[in-house]
Amino acid sequence: MPFSSVPGTGVQGIGDVLGNGPLLVIIAALATMVLAGVLVSGVLRVLLIAQAVYWSMSYVARPVLLLVVRPDPHFGDNIADPRLAEIGYDVGIEGALGPVAFGLSVYAALVLAYAIWARPRERARRAALAGDPDFITTLWALYALGTLARLASVAGGTAGQAGEVESASPLLSLLTMPATLGAVGLLVFARPATHHANLAVLGFLVLGELWWTTAISSKTPILGAALAIAVRFALTGWTRAKIGGIAAVSVLGIVGFDWLQSLKTTPYLKAEAANIDSAYPESVRPFLSLLRRFDLLEAATDAYYLGPNSWLSAGEVIGHLAKAMVPSQLLTTEKLHAGTAWAAQVRGASVDMSQVSVSLAEGNVAEGYVLGGYTGVVVGMVFTAVVLIGWGRSLYAGHLVPVLFGVALIEVPVVFERGMLGSAETLGKYLQVVVLAWLTRLAVGYWRRHRERITEPSPRPEPAIVGSEGNR
Repeated sequence: MPFSSVPGTGVQGIGDVLGNGPLLVIIAALATMVLAGVLVSGVLRVLLIAQAVYWSMSYVARPVLLLVVRPDPHFGDNIADPRLAEIGYDVGIEGALGPVAFGLSVYAALVLAYAIWARPRERARRAALAGDPDFITTLWALYALGTLARLASVAGGTAGQAGEVESASPLLSLLTMPATLGAVGLLVFARPATHHANLAVLGFLVLGELWWTTAISSKTPILGAALAIAVRFALTGWTRAKIGGIAAVSVLGIVGFDWLQSLKTTPYLKAEAANIDSAYPESVRPFLSLLRRFDLLEAATDAYYLGPNSWLSAGEVIGHLAKAMVPSQLLTTEKLHAGTAWAAQVRGASVDMSQVSVSLAEGNVAEGYVLGGYTGVVVGMVFTAVVLIGWGRSLYAGHLVPVLFGVALIEVPVVFERGMLGSAETLGKYLQVVVLAWLTRLAVGYWRRHRERITEPSPRPEPAIVGSEGNR
C-alpha cells in the first residue's frame, strides 16, 4: 500500500492538481469531446456536450476539490473517500483516475473520428414523429397513466428511492415508467400552436418532473427534463433565449430539488449535514450538494482497489447481457442486478457493505476495467460510443419503437454513468414499457379513426340525371 501523503495547504493542493497527469489527460479528453460536439449538429451535439459536462463533475470537479481542500473523511460524507484519504489524496486520485484517463482518451478519439467522418455527410433532418397527432396523443395517454401510478405510489408510501435495491411495489414501479416516456417525449416533440401554449406545456411538465425528483430523492427526473428541453431545441433550432432557458431549468432543478429535500429533512439531520459541510471552505459549500450527486469517482476508486480482470468472466458477461433483454417472468433464474452486484462484490472488496443494501452506478470505465483490464475499458468505451451515436439518430426515426427508446435514454442516460451491464438492464426494463406504449398507440389510432367515421358527414346523394325524349 502506498505511503500516505501529508495534508498540505491550498497552494500545495493546486500543485497536486497541476502535477496530476491523469487529471490533465481527462481535461484534454473532455475538451476533445466538446470539440467533436461542435463539429456535429443536431441532437448528437447536445448529447456529447452534456456527457462531457456530466463526466467533468465526477472526474474533474470532485478530484480538484479533494486535492485542494484535502478534507478529513466523516460518516455521511461521500465526497471525502476514506480509501483515498488513507493513502493520500494525491496518490489515490492519480491511481483511480489512471484507467479513466485512458478510457476517456479512447472515447474522445472515437467520437472525434466519427464527427470528422459525419460532418461532410450531414444533411438537414427533422424529427419524423414531431407533430404527429397520434404520437402526441399517445404520449399524453402514457403520461396520464404513469402519473396516476406515481400518485398512488406516493400516497401509499411505496415510491422507490434513489439507490434502492427493490421497490416496495414492483407493479406500481413499472407503471410509473410510462410517465417518464410521456413527460420526456412531450418535452421533446410536443408543438402547441401558440407560444403561450408552448410555455404552459413545458412549465407544467417540468414542475411535474421536479415533484417526482423530490418524491423519489433522485436527481434523474429533473436532469432528464433539462436534457429533454435541450434536445427539443436541437431539433427546432437554437437561440440565446433557448440557451438561457436550458441553464435556468438546470439551475432551478438542482436548487429546487435541494430546497424541497430540505423541507423533508429533520432538524437533527440538517445539523448533521451542516457539521459535515463545515469541513470544507465556505466558498465551496453551496456546491457540495451538487457534487455529491456525481459519484463516478467512487466507482473508479472501487475499480482501483479491486484491480483489473477481477470480477466476471467474458462468458458470464455475455450471458447477463442476453438475460437483461428478456422479461423476468420468462426466466427460470434471477437476473443480475448490475448496481446491486457492484455494491456487494466490487465496492464490498474495499468497503464494509455487509450492513448496506444499495444499487450503485458502476460507470462505464470502472466496469470495463474490473472485467477485462484496459482491453475491457476499450470494449466498454466502444459500446458507449455506439449507444450514444445510435441514441442521437433514433430520435429522427420515423417509427415508434426507436424513438421511444431514444426518449427513455434521455431520462435514464446510461451513457453517462452506467456500464454495459447496467445499460442492458435499463434497456430491458424499458422494453416492456415500449411494448405498452406501442399498444397504446394502436388504441389511440383506432379511437381517432372511429371518431372520424362517426363525425364525418354522410355523403350527399347525387341527383339523378334524367334525359328528355328529344335527346334519346
